[in-house]
Amino acid sequence: AHFASGTGSTAAAFPSLTEREREVLEMVAAGKGNATIAHQLMINLKTVRNHISNIFTKLQVSDRSAAIIKARDAGLGRG
Repeated sequence: AHFASGTGSTAAAFPSLTEREREVLEMVAAGKGNATIAHQLMINLKTVRNHISNIFTKLQVSDRSAAIIKARDAGLGRG
């Protein structure tokens, strides 16, 4: 179950991300939009935007596409 969830590899790939940021990145990598992410995580849309901004900074990317590429290279967004 540990390997199926991908938790270990995600934390290793992106140690600077918080658990919530990893959740958001997983959903971004799966192609979900901000409104869907907010609804599924039961958080405010502005909070999602803040998490995504933090993710961009921590991953040193400038846009969603680059973040998705990094996330998918690390094995996220496939499940």
